[in-house]
Amino acid sequence: MSAIPALDGVITAEELEMTAHHLASLQLDDGMIPWFPGGHCDPWNHVETAMALDVAGLHKEAEHAYEWLADVQRPDGSWHNYYANDGSVEDSKLDTNVCAYIATGVWHHWRSTWDRGFADNMWPTVERALDFVLGLRRPDGLPLWAIEPDRRPWDYALMTGTSSIQHALRCGAHLAEAMNDPRPDWTEAADEMIAAVRTQPKAFEPKKRWAMDWYYPVLTGALRDHEAKARMADGWNTFVMEGLGIRCVSDEPWVTASETAECALAFAAIGDLSTATDLLRWTRTHRRIDGSYWTGIVYPDHVLFPFEEHTSYTAAAVILAVDAITSTTQASKLFIP
Repeated sequence: MSAIPALDGVITAEELEMTAHHLASLQLDDGMIPWFPGGHCDPWNHVETAMALDVAGLHKEAEHAYEWLADVQRPDGSWHNYYANDGSVEDSKLDTNVCAYIATGVWHHWRSTWDRGFADNMWPTVERALDFVLGLRRPDGLPLWAIEPDRRPWDYALMTGTSSIQHALRCGAHLAEAMNDPRPDWTEAADEMIAAVRTQPKAFEPKKRWAMDWYYPVLTGALRDHEAKARMADGWNTFVMEGLGIRCVSDEPWVTASETAECALAFAAIGDLSTATDLLRWTRTHRRIDGSYWTGIVYPDHVLFPFEEHTSYTAAAVILAVDAITSTTQASKLFIP
């Protein structure tokens, strides 16, 4: 097992391990990882948390999380948007980005463990999920944001979602090669999505208020080199509260630790490890004594928002960013395009 990562001045290996064990303590017997005790679960953040568990060497817990996804996958390859703590469906919508992300997670687990047997078992789940997503593309190749189970789709695509989906498709294509079952159509679909991100911004529903639309094309490798660096520089003054973190939305002084950590991943992707480290250092304000992280803080009054909320995906994002910056594992390089 690789050593647990640490980042000088930001988080020690012992602290990161504490955070990982906090995440493991949230896991239910069936493998679901809710946002917080008694809270709901969404498959995207569930996968991100499983990835964080793998970084900390908690591979059995990560596998149990993926097995839960396999158990509750719908016949068409999708998952509902939210599941209540008792496993019932809380929000029945089928979000394409939520459904695609399992490919990123399983590829990450493969690179963390090189466990061929587990990858073999999860491969049909990943294949069904990505084929479901590709079945919801518009004529221009962009995936629709979501669809209701009665097959009534939304008619628009999202920049953040599409960026994440193309990354998941590439991870899935790598996994397909490892499984000796190549899927070049996934790479081709990802290439079409990248072309749209780079050259057709008006093809996406406007969401410029949200920080994720700023940094996700860079985090996921949809934009690289000078384009990526220019985008990160362009959004800095809009979304960064110096010394505090990343605004979730541009028009509110609401800093979220997950957006701050994900933005650190984007800066790591362009090789700016100094800025990435600074951003992660700012998340220390959110850290709790048990290793969990407050979701958000509103300034200047230091009001917690949502009130008293500390979420699994927030802590998971910090772990993944530390791993990417320190590059301690093969899996961490998934975030370095």
